[in-house]
Formats: sequence, structure tokens, C-alpha cells
Amino acid sequence: MLDFLKKNYFLYILLAPALILTLIFKYVPMYGAIIAFKDFSPIKGIMGSDWVGLKHFEKFLNSPNFDVIFMNTLKLSFFGLIFSFPVPILLALMLNQIRKTSVKKNVQLFLYAPNFISVVVIVGMLFIFLSPTGPINQIVSGITGKPLMFMSEPEYFRWIYILSDIWQAAGWSSIIYVAALAGVDPELHHAASLDGANLLQRIRNIDLPTIRPIMAIVFILAAGGIMSIGFEKAYLMQTSMNLPASEIIATYVYKVGLQSGDYAYSAAVGLFNSVINVVLLLTVNFIVKKLNEGEGLY
Repeated sequence: MLDFLKKNYFLYILLAPALILTLIFKYVPMYGAIIAFKDFSPIKGIMGSDWVGLKHFEKFLNSPNFDVIFMNTLKLSFFGLIFSFPVPILLALMLNQIRKTSVKKNVQLFLYAPNFISVVVIVGMLFIFLSPTGPINQIVSGITGKPLMFMSEPEYFRWIYILSDIWQAAGWSSIIYVAALAGVDPELHHAASLDGANLLQRIRNIDLPTIRPIMAIVFILAAGGIMSIGFEKAYLMQTSMNLPASEIIATYVYKVGLQSGDYAYSAAVGLFNSVINVVLLLTVNFIVKKLNEGEGLY
């Protein structure tokens, strides 16, 4: 073991900064999670505050808003995963069929560009395009005679969030699949074509098996973070009218923790959310390994 370390010490030196940053920003902050079990007071500090056990968790589970907040988070995450997961795969398969390099690069640039637009700008665009006098409602008004309140009605919030998310992230998310497909030997496609296989048959029997392990890992990670929706976009899209659909755990933690100053309670809610994510990660990984011939995240 010592000989191995001596021979490869330079690799460990390269690895050290990443490990140190992970310890500082990922593991050390876990110490603060204990305030979820305390009646935290900034004056007394974390260690000086009194223990209250599971009081804050019980308060959240018994709160009248729990069912709405939990289901909003679950629905937004679940539908987002179901509808957004296949899109990068389809984009990668289509990009892989473009043979002219210049055309492929231009298409990729067009698909990747939305990823570099900030969430604030995206939400601002949504409010402009979907406003009662915006271009979308001008078309709707021309057909139905009246505009639709897209950003005010709760029933529209979830689909606007998901579809705009797909538009912004699908192109960038397809990069990993495009990279994997680049490693497919063209001779396999050529041989399959000589045997009479059409395009769909070649995709099903050559391309999809190549990216299947990556698909499994991406799906497990996505399912493991199913309760961790981005706070910024949901909060920016919130209005007083769409709160029944837009209030999720992340926005609730922000309002209770930072706006109301109840840090211990908000920490308990956040920890509850994290525990669910871990359970989902382990469960989905177990299921995928069973269905995918032992291939999973670990």
C-alpha cells in the first residue's frame, strides 16, 4: 500500500483540493443540522440552545400546510422527471444522425444556448410572453376572445415551470449522451445497414444499449433529488394567486427560516426533505440494479 502511494503521490496531490473543498463545503456544514433538534437561539449559539428532540418535525408534519406543500413538491418533481428525462436522450439521438459537422455544431449551439440564460431572465421572459397583453395571449384572445391568466391561475403553474425547464436544460443535459454516442463504432451501423436494419432498428439495437448505463445513472440521480426542486425559479414565479400550486418545501423553508427567523424549524423541514431524497436514492438505485442487470449508481 505504501509503495502504491509513493508511486502515485502526484495523483493524490491533484485530488487533494477537491477533497478539501468537499469537506469544507459539504461535510462541515452538516454540523449545523443539529439545530433542527434544538430550540435554537442566535444569542445562545448552537451548543448553548436547548434540545427539543423531534418537536420541529412533529410541528411540520402536523401543520395545516403540510399536505399541500408536500404534494406540490412531489408533483412538480415527479412530472418534471417523467417529462424531462427522455428529452435529452431524444435530442442526443437526433444530433447523432447529423453527419455534416458545421450543421451539427450550429444546432448544438442553438440547443445549448438557453442553459446560459439566468433564471431571473427566464422568469422575466415568461411574465412578458404570458402576460394578458403578451404575444401568446394575443393569439389566445384571437381564438377564444379572452386572454388566459397563465401566471396567476394555479393550474398553469406546474406546466409552465416544467416546459420552461425542459426548454432551458434539455439541450445542455444531452451533452453526456452525445459524448457517449460519439464512441459508437460507425462500422456497427454500416454492418447493420447491410443486414437490412432501418434507422429505428439501429438506434434500438446499437445506440440505446451504448447509453443505457448512463441513462440508468442519470435517472437514479434525478430520482434521488426528486424533492430538491430549484428554489429560485419557483419563488420568482410565485404570485399571490398561484400559491396553492407554487408553494413547495424550498420556498416554505426560505419564508419560515429567513423571512420569519425560525431557523430551527426551517432546518428541520430541510432535513426532512433531505432524508426523503436519500431514501428515494437508495430505493431507485436498488430497483434499477434489479432491472438493469446489476448496473446502478453503486
